[in-house]
Amino acid sequence: MARVTDPARGLTVRTRILAALLALTVLAVTLAGGTAYLLAFRQVDTRIDADLVQDVDELRALAESGVSPVTGEPFSSPEDVVVTAIQLTVPSRNEGVIGLRAGKSPLVTQQAVTVHLEDDAAFVEAVTPLVDAEQAVLRSVQTASTDYRALVVPVASLPGAQADSAGAPAALVLAYDRAAEHAVTHAVFRGYALVALVALVVTGVVGWLLAGRLLRPIRLLARTAQQIGDTDLSARIPETGNDDLTQLTRAFNGMLGRLEESFEAQRRLLDDVGHELRTPLTIVQGHLELMDPHDPADAADTRDLALDELDRMRRLVDDLVTLATVGQPDFVRPALVDLGRLTDDVLDKIRPLGERTWLVDDRTDAFALADAQRLTQAWLQLAANAVKFSDDGSVVAIGSRISDDGSRVHLWVRDEGVGISSEDATAIFDRFARGDHGGDRRDGSGLGLAIVAAIAEGHEGTVSVDSVPGHGATFTIDLPVIARPAATPTDTRPDGRTDP
Repeated sequence: MARVTDPARGLTVRTRILAALLALTVLAVTLAGGTAYLLAFRQVDTRIDADLVQDVDELRALAESGVSPVTGEPFSSPEDVVVTAIQLTVPSRNEGVIGLRAGKSPLVTQQAVTVHLEDDAAFVEAVTPLVDAEQAVLRSVQTASTDYRALVVPVASLPGAQADSAGAPAALVLAYDRAAEHAVTHAVFRGYALVALVALVVTGVVGWLLAGRLLRPIRLLARTAQQIGDTDLSARIPETGNDDLTQLTRAFNGMLGRLEESFEAQRRLLDDVGHELRTPLTIVQGHLELMDPHDPADAADTRDLALDELDRMRRLVDDLVTLATVGQPDFVRPALVDLGRLTDDVLDKIRPLGERTWLVDDRTDAFALADAQRLTQAWLQLAANAVKFSDDGSVVAIGSRISDDGSRVHLWVRDEGVGISSEDATAIFDRFARGDHGGDRRDGSGLGLAIVAAIAEGHEGTVSVDSVPGHGATFTIDLPVIARPAATPTDTRPDGRTDP
């Protein structure tokens, strides 16, 4: 079967733009020129007819006067009226005049004219039968010589005309050489066509250069995209100007930046995951290889160690799954949350984490647009972290407070543990980062605080730590707050009761 190819598929965008531009230009020039030509053509025909009809009125007035203004004598026959009319008529350019009599040769003017109607036998033959017409006749006559627009005015049909004794009819014939009249129009529009052709060529050249300049950023974009590999995303497109293509360039560079950050984070994540999972696997494999299967105590110890390492791997995988959902639309599902009730609920949930003196520093009754489950997850993670790095019986406090301007809400966990050095205060929120808590580096996946930071960012907030090594630390989540709408002061419960 023969393949059908698209001829336009191989054309570049620049060529297609130029082709579309030239096509529109040709269409516009053709429509404008064609419309103007038709209007000019019709205007010439209208002027010719108006001039001829005006001659009818003049001949009627001459015949009704009954006296020749040339000789001062009364008209004695229709032929006298036609002869006088020929003498008084000054033909326009490309106009001719003759008189017709039955059975006689045409009457001609003695004035200089460019159109000699009497010399065109075909024309004379065509209009002669109209001598006996009852009224003036306006018609087009086409001969081998040219195309005429003619007016034949029988004199006998006009009031005041008198027939001679023989009753021979006569008629005045006026005619324009229509082709000659339109020759000027044709010459003008031939010049228009030449100018349009030159303009089309200039438009093509300018359009080709302009399209190339406008598409330069796109060519750079394509070239940059071809240079990008899976190991190097550092290439960027130069940004110049402030038009739509510049915005496209900025968006593309921004996308490259985000991709570079994402790929780098993914590479670091894979490296860290490989390291973190390799360690427990190595421990389990080593103990299994050294285990004495005939020694029940050794087998039991190895089993407990393997289960502990597998449990640590499960927690690591759970944390990775949580972080994998960061950035997805449903990672945070905002709803109106009573922060005071949330503070009470979190306090109840963190008490079993350890033997500590649990306190509430402050409690707000404000409402915020947030995901209560994610905030609880972050709060519990901070509390578990505080328990991990503090001693039994020490104080661990939580709290919630509205900022002075009422636009932010602060949720925190305060402990009296080993604290965090200033060097580690910013790095501990990175994935797999483990800070030096006063020289105490305890076991953990290094993902807990990264999850807290991700939850805060999902709420358009931040998380920070204030710590003095050896004197504890305070972790604070800063979120925007939204006051409870005045139109809904109460919430209706499914049982019909309302919550204040």
